[in-house]
Amino acid sequence: MSNVKHKDTDYLFLSTMLRAREPRMLTREKAMRMLDASSFEEAAKQLVDCGYPDMSGMTAGEIEDTLAQRRATAFQELAQLSPESGLIDVFRMKYDYHNAKTLIKAEGAGVDGARLLSRAGRISPEQLAEAYHNENFISIPGRLASGMTEAKSILARTSNPQLADFALDKAYFAELLETAERLDSDFLTGYAQAQIDSANLRAAVRTLRMGRDTDFLRQALVPGGTLGPDRILGAASSGEGLAALFATTAVAEAAALSASAASGGTLTAFELSCDDAVTNYLRKAKLKGFGEEPVIAYMAALEAEITAARMILTGRLSGIAPAVIRERLRETYA
Repeated sequence: MSNVKHKDTDYLFLSTMLRAREPRMLTREKAMRMLDASSFEEAAKQLVDCGYPDMSGMTAGEIEDTLAQRRATAFQELAQLSPESGLIDVFRMKYDYHNAKTLIKAEGAGVDGARLLSRAGRISPEQLAEAYHNENFISIPGRLASGMTEAKSILARTSNPQLADFALDKAYFAELLETAERLDSDFLTGYAQAQIDSANLRAAVRTLRMGRDTDFLRQALVPGGTLGPDRILGAASSGEGLAALFATTAVAEAAALSASAASGGTLTAFELSCDDAVTNYLRKAKLKGFGEEPVIAYMAALEAEITAARMILTGRLSGIAPAVIRERLRETYA
């Protein structure tokens, strides 16, 4: 991948194409109409207006496959059209780390996790699994390889898949920040930091909620956000301390809910607010007519759209009350 910084005008064609697609995306209003539909079949048919095939006659597994294909097609198309393929790899890489975590959890539980592996990453699940089981990571990107090596070592030493996950989280966010630096993208750096702040705030709240000690939290926290791990550790004696510390960050609204969530209150509103903070950051891209920002925002929006579509369709298919699904829906970019 090139280290050349592309000009905004290099993205003119792609930005214009994606802007033209935005009106068809799944908005909050459209999602609510799907939830208000009289049946699963009617809800699925409404999604056709967003460019999806008619899934009204599909099983849950077929819906999952269709949505996965939607993502794969988008990744392939945008990788071909983007002046910088690294922007698309930003969204592919998280599936590599998802697969690495799945392999870790499967080994820890003594089961075969092959059916849970995703094909949306940069590396095929078969190649990643072979590297993991043979402990030969020569064909795996550096950060991912080192993260998997460390995670495998932690699992062997502690038999604790959660601690192994922490190592992979750190590797993922480190690679995300390195990609932003290589592409010289302030917007991508901000996107990564918003995700890290969100992840660290969640980790602090969950640690307090579970009554775990600061050593556990230290292992869970990820460096690279707008607030360093040491500052978070210092404030994590209470939810009120977290609210004050994160008050000037992208996750300020979520932090305001941290005291209640940390002390045993509902997590739903807090978790939603953490996710919505990242979506709100991405909305800054709407101020740019063309450039890398609209491409990054569109990819993130598509991911969120697919997640919402899955939640609504599989929820309606399995008979979950629309009100329950509505409570769990994240904000949409479109």
